[in-house]
Amino acid sequence: MQPFDFQSRTRFVFGGGSIERVGELAAELRSACVLVVSDRGIMEAGHDAAAIKSLQDAGLRVESFHDFAENPTSAMVDAGVRKAAEVKPDLLVGLGGGSSMDCCKGINFVYSCGGRIHDYHGVGKATCDLLPMIAIPTTSGTGSEAQSFALISDAETHVKMPCGDPRAACRIAILDPQLTLTQPHQVTALTGIDALSHAIETQVTLRRNAISTTYSRRAFGLLANSFSRVLSEPNDLDARSEMQLGACFAGMAIENSMLGAAHATANPLTARYNITHGQAVGLMLPAVVRLNGSILNQEGHGAWYSDLVNDLDQNSSTTRVSHSDAPQHLAAMIETWLDQAGLAQSLDQLQIPRSDIESLSQDAMTQWTGTFNPVPLDVDRCRGLYESVAKD
Repeated sequence: MQPFDFQSRTRFVFGGGSIERVGELAAELRSACVLVVSDRGIMEAGHDAAAIKSLQDAGLRVESFHDFAENPTSAMVDAGVRKAAEVKPDLLVGLGGGSSMDCCKGINFVYSCGGRIHDYHGVGKATCDLLPMIAIPTTSGTGSEAQSFALISDAETHVKMPCGDPRAACRIAILDPQLTLTQPHQVTALTGIDALSHAIETQVTLRRNAISTTYSRRAFGLLANSFSRVLSEPNDLDARSEMQLGACFAGMAIENSMLGAAHATANPLTARYNITHGQAVGLMLPAVVRLNGSILNQEGHGAWYSDLVNDLDQNSSTTRVSHSDAPQHLAAMIETWLDQAGLAQSLDQLQIPRSDIESLSQDAMTQWTGTFNPVPLDVDRCRGLYESVAKD
């Protein structure tokens, strides 16, 4: 068994309506001035106003920053740092999807420690303690509330920079499934596929351990049980609750295990063609599961994928999937979810020319997440993954 060094640095508060507790929780942190980082869609949904009211009712001064978008860039972080310099907060609140929480963490790195976000690309680059942060996810996708990493894109090259440090972990995460009821169908689909990819990839990485696999398997069970339900019945609060907890647990698995080839090959699609992350990773995931599974079975690790499949409630002791069949079975499950979500399953559908596969393969080899894949990546394997999804 792999050794691990695990400490949960985040307090998790779960329950419908728990956003109303943000003021109370912020006051417990002895805060006086709060900067709320949330995108404009969150404002339109009214969640921003609810959080601000709770904070103000607790006697705190509240300012807001909204000038960022999906896949926050270094320029957007710089704008947030300028806002923080004006406000001088002693607490940050990241409210929204992964982009809001990542941007909030990016602001925290630079505002607290100086320099620019590029200085924190990597692990353990913070030079001092960061401001306490409360995360309030409104989607069930990234699990950023459970991670000490921010994913920020370089404004010029569009290369994604993972910036991680234990001191960037959120002090508190508020998980209110009612907030996810306002997600548009497409957001539910894209973030749900992203969360599923996290549970699946963390289960088989080189850094997998007893802690990470516990979160991976529980996350997958929750997500697999509820994803189809939230697509067909978007007001099913129980399903929304399972999705939010599943995404959070998958985020905790990432914190202890990291990701793999599906993310390594998805990121160049986002950087080059602005393909939404959930779409990109969903496209690549079945091919990666098949590649990894074929090698893992040969190396005697077939149980890694079959554990996920056989954990599901619908698999009784008489219908257990064998180690050798599990990768294909799991890949087919993912493809069914992609169909239900209405997501593309080929480069052709996304109008990405096959002539770009070589350059995409080269880009994938530069991705940090690929180094944790259980099957070593090289250009030939990356090329093979892209070629396998080139056409329907």
